Amino acid sequence: MPRSSSRNARRKRGSDQPQENRASLYDEVTARIVSELEAGRFPWVQPWGRSGGTGPGLPRNALTGRAYSGVNVLILWGAVIERGFSSQSWLTFRQAQEAGGCVRKGERGQTVVYADRFTPEAEKERAAREGGDAKAVPFLKRFTVFNVAQCEGLRPGLASDPAPLPEREIVPLAEEVIAASGVEFRIGGDKAFYAPAPDFVQVPPQPAFFEQVNYYRTCLHELTHNAVTLIMPHGVG
Repeated sequence: MPRSSSRNARRKRGSDQPQENRASLYDEVTARIVSELEAGRFPWVQPWGRSGGTGPGLPRNALTGRAYSGVNVLILWGAVIERGFSSQSWLTFRQAQEAGGCVRKGERGQTVVYADRFTPEAEKERAAREGGDAKAVPFLKRFTVFNVAQCEGLRPGLASDPAPLPEREIVPLAEEVIAASGVEFRIGGDKAFYAPAPDFVQVPPQPAFFEQVNYYRTCLHELTHNAVTLIMPHGVG
């Protein structure tokens, strides 16, 4: 093969590689979000967290204070709900060290992505030589972050303790509806569901809800599943 042809082939392979890497990373991110949905975790909808958990504020970098954006918000929200973290603040491994602490041994980080554009020097030279605008090239890279709850020894203020859970707020009318249904209500865990065979509803404790009123909304929603079972005991269709 002529030398020029060999160089062209290498150049083509090199230009294809970033596109392949971007496609692979997009696939990974998509798979992550799909797995959250299949597991029933909707961080932009679910109105409660685990005991001592945190509400769905925007995830931020604990060291810079900068909020994460784009698909990273969904990824980090999902991680907070799935793993019960008490903070929406995140750090890279190096940033944890810069903050005077470290990531605890054995902790598993969360992959997030950074997207931007850059203009290669060769493209700048071409534009200067031929005229016109230099074309920027999009790039996408991944990096790993850790929740501050996975770190130790951080300087004060970076890893604040979770706020105490609020006192339970009673809505008498809603309590009367629940009692009149005759359905057994079990309070606990971090999932809300109706179990038809043993015939009971389970919901997280009320203080775990980010807004107390959503406790009753969830209870009444699960009661509708019980009502559907009574009306159509053999299901639909």
